[in-house]
Amino acid sequence: MIMRKRPRARLVAMAAAALMATVFTGPARAAAEKPHPAAGHQGTQRAIDAAVAAGVPGIAAEARDAAGVWRTASGVADRTTGAPRTKNDRFRIGGMTNTFVATVLLQMEAEGKLGLDDPVDRHLPGLVTGNGNDGHAITVRQLLNHTSGLFDYLADPQYAETYLIGDGYLGHRYDTLTPEQRVKVALSHEPPFRPGARHWYSNTNDVLAAMVLEKAAGKPYEAEVRRRIIEPLDLKATSNPGTAARLPEPSGHGYSRLFAAQPDRIDDVTDMNGSQSWGNGDIISSTGDLNRFYEALMSGRLLPPQQLKEMKTTVDNPDYPGASYGLGIERLTLGCGTTLWYHDGGAVGWISLAAFTEDARHQLTFSYNANWGAETILPVVNAEFCP
Repeated sequence: MIMRKRPRARLVAMAAAALMATVFTGPARAAAEKPHPAAGHQGTQRAIDAAVAAGVPGIAAEARDAAGVWRTASGVADRTTGAPRTKNDRFRIGGMTNTFVATVLLQMEAEGKLGLDDPVDRHLPGLVTGNGNDGHAITVRQLLNHTSGLFDYLADPQYAETYLIGDGYLGHRYDTLTPEQRVKVALSHEPPFRPGARHWYSNTNDVLAAMVLEKAAGKPYEAEVRRRIIEPLDLKATSNPGTAARLPEPSGHGYSRLFAAQPDRIDDVTDMNGSQSWGNGDIISSTGDLNRFYEALMSGRLLPPQQLKEMKTTVDNPDYPGASYGLGIERLTLGCGTTLWYHDGGAVGWISLAAFTEDARHQLTFSYNANWGAETILPVVNAEFCP
């Protein structure tokens, strides 16, 4: 199962400095920009259309392989006007933000600015403490592979009721939050397990990883992501929103069922203050930009060999046998025997996923403009990679 069960909208079962001057200069693969014959992805199109028929408002997708680029969109971007979803839509990528953060941290490790086995307290002194939480005992690596044991702040019932569901979300979606506020929520709980004992996905890890990045760089997290990844790769559709609530155009609307007692009620949740997912889910992008990013990453154009090896060193996910988690990317073997690397992403109103072979010569990225329909995701992936 690809998507993890998490309390946010992803409620689903499923470089050294010299290197930085040269790593981005290699030519893009020629096949990557050739138009792709649609006939090569008929099964994927059928699976996408089936997901829309099952109730997902709209889906935008892009696949890349040896034959070139195939883009598609199905369903609607706006349930009120019926405007169609478009192939170039911007959307909130949620947890895929973590791959951007991990990549920058690994670049900084290659530059000697930090170590993966540094204790968190070395970079954020005195922050992670109380209720059995200890920043001296948790490493940067454990933040990135989610073995820290820190409680997930999104699982705090009061936080969820205030910012994620029902009238709480509708009343507070424009609030500005600091990362420290969200970490404080997590630290009000005892850790579920000791550091290193197992993998368990906690959004608190991702917030802290972005805070470590910012402290080690001496610059805002957003500026480093832009300088090191977005600008060199010319990701024109990719941005950090800061405290802005609106999506850049072109974009569709995002939808959610915020009220469990009213399962037929659907709310437009497109607008929300970006600070509420700073560092662990705030990035806005497109399917094309995400495919370019993951291709550059997996082909070694963003990281030296040692750091890419570290990124692909995984720990087993005990909740989903056959799945394992590296540093900002995940690995899964499908039922047909194909092994993929991937990352999923969820935000209130959005589900997205990027999946790719290890050499990134075959990729699929897609976005749902709703945070339901997770049961249709694996059929889409299987249709593309297990035809």
